[in-house]
Amino acid sequence: MKNTPSIRAATSADAEMLTELARRTFYDAFAPMNSSENMEAYISQNFTPQKFSAQLADPRATFLIAEIEVTPVAFAKLYDGAVPDCVRDVAPIEIERFYVDQEFHGKGIAHTLMQACFDRARQSGHKTAYLGVWENNHRAIAFYRKCGFEVVGSHVFQMGDEAQNDLLMVRSLQEPAR
Repeated sequence: MKNTPSIRAATSADAEMLTELARRTFYDAFAPMNSSENMEAYISQNFTPQKFSAQLADPRATFLIAEIEVTPVAFAKLYDGAVPDCVRDVAPIEIERFYVDQEFHGKGIAHTLMQACFDRARQSGHKTAYLGVWENNHRAIAFYRKCGFEVVGSHVFQMGDEAQNDLLMVRSLQEPAR
């Protein structure tokens, strides 16, 4: 199997697949550091076919799927919604979700998907990308820094009954890719 992904925009037909991929990748990323009750509460509330169907129908949302051959291995969600006060850059868009199947970590999938996010955002007229990342997700923070993101603030992320701190990171899309 080759490891160079193809990237495509998700369609309404992808709701079930995105639900399964989101549940698995979120669980793999965060289960070791969170209670099973909080994981189940978050996953069952946020990763359902109904939620993904509604999000796929939202014109402010764009989902990109990375596939190896025909197998989905990662996805990202770009969202053009309300912007936190600490993001003061021009024409921002949020990378609201960015998950890679654990089996494909370290194989360049994330970099390819991130570049596709940047390209799509630029094509839509955005000049800045921002995202939130849990302060304890050191691997993701290092990756985002490598992609040119810098911390500009933070906000609370509710994980079940636990309030966690997410760092808000910003990157200009006018800079060259790294």
